Amino acid sequence: MIYLSDNIREYMGLTQVELMGHSIYDFTHPCDHKDIRDNLDITGVPGRSRCGGQRDFLMRMKSTVTHRGRTVNLRSAVWRVLQVCVSRPSLSCVLFTCQPLSLSHTLLHTHTFTSQHSMDMRFTYCDQRVTGFLSYHPEELLGVSVYELCHTLDLHTLTKSHQNLCSKGQSVSGVYRVLVRGGGYMWAETHSAVISKPRPTQPHPSKPHPSKLSPPPFVACVTYILSGVKEPTQLLSLGQMN
Repeated sequence: MIYLSDNIREYMGLTQVELMGHSIYDFTHPCDHKDIRDNLDITGVPGRSRCGGQRDFLMRMKSTVTHRGRTVNLRSAVWRVLQVCVSRPSLSCVLFTCQPLSLSHTLLHTHTFTSQHSMDMRFTYCDQRVTGFLSYHPEELLGVSVYELCHTLDLHTLTKSHQNLCSKGQSVSGVYRVLVRGGGYMWAETHSAVISKPRPTQPHPSKPHPSKLSPPPFVACVTYILSGVKEPTQLLSLGQMN
């Protein structure tokens, strides 16, 4: 790394001086090194970006700012998920434009609804706002997979996002079409994060009672609605007829 913007400390807790001269592989998750190498293999044409202004890939980087805002030393660093866009401004360097993923800033957006899912992406909760957008009632969605609400041509988009979510703990779906009850679809984008609940504490260490085992992780989602209903007379799934 030969240059870093000074705001890296605000987001990652690390300074320019701490990172300059080091390899990016020293500060990123080993499981993401292949993704980094694959995305470094770009055209070599100066000024040309592989992502064309869109998100390109996700990687985890060490951060000395915890999810609760505490500052820790590098040995206790946590992994923070970054959206990375790759470009080559010259033949001698590659530019990574990074944005930390976060769900918190989206929660008050007026054109969103929140939901929770099992790890296979079946609804376990959905807030009431979904009815105003998609005409489904929250209780009707319980146990339904998000894949059942996705336009067939966009299933690959959700599958890739789901893979990122399972491997890295957070993901952004990219734009896809979500089906509307009664016909048609809306364009949407979903921000997701895996949430792990701590195991209840026991007063005396012993073999844990089944009720004291850690509850399974779940997925928290915030879905942006990006358009009105498109092709409202077109039925694309039997589920839209209910």
